[in-house]
Amino acid sequence: MTATEKKIFDDILQSLEGRDKVFLVGCGDCATVLQTGGEFEVEEMRQALTEAGKTVTGAIVPEASCKILDVKKLLRQNKEAVEAADVLLVLACGAGVQAVAEASEKLTLPALDTTGQVDQFRLGQFYEWCSSCGECLVGEFGGICPLTRCPKGQVHGPCGGANEGKCEDNSENECVWTLIYERLEKLGGVSESLETELRAPRDYRKSTHPRQRVFEPRRGG
Repeated sequence: MTATEKKIFDDILQSLEGRDKVFLVGCGDCATVLQTGGEFEVEEMRQALTEAGKTVTGAIVPEASCKILDVKKLLRQNKEAVEAADVLLVLACGAGVQAVAEASEKLTLPALDTTGQVDQFRLGQFYEWCSSCGECLVGEFGGICPLTRCPKGQVHGPCGGANEGKCEDNSENECVWTLIYERLEKLGGVSESLETELRAPRDYRKSTHPRQRVFEPRRGG
């Protein structure tokens, strides 16, 4: 799931300076779950902009704002409201903002900041466990990624700052290497290679941007 956070409203107003008519686009997927860009947040933004003297010409909340063709269809269905706007303000991740920009010739601005990928533990609890680095290492570490979950990105064991199993960067967090070793012990023991061998340098070509994946979908899939 793509994590987003709301931009400071004053910063949004500054980006809208000189543009008084706004059309809002939310997201029915990740931003709805994270309560940053769903129906409720879009309505909140509508009210805040109205109180700030802006005119909201309309709003949509696509099932997923990163689906370009779906967004384009909804914008077309709201053609008059879109054409009346000076700008499209998008409450979605960066991919969603760019999908909206691709689907429209209007100036498109973000209302959220994209912070990464997160896993949901339970309602209202989300944790960043993956950096989408392009070279997954978790199989070597008991299903836990030290590259993301260690603030220093340590892939050769714990640093010297861990204290009683807690991270020196944030003492409320478990040291991820403590978690790795505890999990590996439960799974049959820590391999000698993990403790003695240096990892080869990462192949950063695998994380080169922009990435793309184009394929022929399975029929009926």
